[in-house]
Amino acid sequence: MSWNEWIRQSHRWLSIVFTLTVLANFVARAISTGEPPPWITYAPLPPLFLQLFSGLYMFALPYTGKGRTKTRA
Repeated sequence: MSWNEWIRQSHRWLSIVFTLTVLANFVARAISTGEPPPWITYAPLPPLFLQLFSGLYMFALPYTGKGRTKTRA
């Protein structure tokens, strides 16, 4: 598996983890009488930051050297 494929696959899995942590956050807020623990509140942030970096990497891929094979006329 190449580096780009690994980044894409990890980005997909991170999106699943992020979605599950956000859902857990909503469930915790719905069933708790007070404020949920901070670790539940801030649990979505680590996968979100990792997705930010992998998403920026994938965004920049077409603009880097390997993706530019066309020559200008």
